[in-house]
Amino acid sequence: MAEIELPNTGELEEIKAKKFTRRVALTTAIYAVILAVTALGGNNSMKEMLLAQQEAANQWAYYQAKAMRENLYKIQRSNIEADLLERSAYLKPEARERLESRIKRARDEEVRYSTEKKEIEAEAKKAERMRDLNKKKDPYFDFAEVLLQISIVMASIAILSSSRPVFSFSLVLAAVGVVLSFNGFTLLFRVPLVG
Repeated sequence: MAEIELPNTGELEEIKAKKFTRRVALTTAIYAVILAVTALGGNNSMKEMLLAQQEAANQWAYYQAKAMRENLYKIQRSNIEADLLERSAYLKPEARERLESRIKRARDEEVRYSTEKKEIEAEAKKAERMRDLNKKKDPYFDFAEVLLQISIVMASIAILSSSRPVFSFSLVLAAVGVVLSFNGFTLLFRVPLVG
């Protein structure tokens, strides 16, 4: 009868531990990739928010300049109309025409600035909406980054301690981080404490 050699229990444990370690290491690498994508999304969201804020501020400053010009023409028109009314009995026809022409020009400029002001206001509000959208996205990326970083640490601890419960905990943290990261890109739902 042939002898059957039984494997050494220590060797079996070592093989099992190596398999677990490889699995956790691969999972940790996946966490790191997801973390990189999340960090990129968060950075882009922050940049877009700041750029949109700057654009909105620029547009509102432009709007104010147009409003000031509109008011100047309104005052000018009003002054010329008062002057025309006051001196109308004494004016020669060509002087009257000149004043009426200046009134029309001032009114036209007033209307032009008012119209341009509305277009600028629409652009400023559009930039504010972009700023607000990116402002809503940013916290999701922040919390996702934190959870993914913690999951990487927990996975590392799982490798060192060969602890499946710690690895499972890292999977849960990473899953929540992935969901928050995905929501940072899409804003499909609102998490009360996050956004």
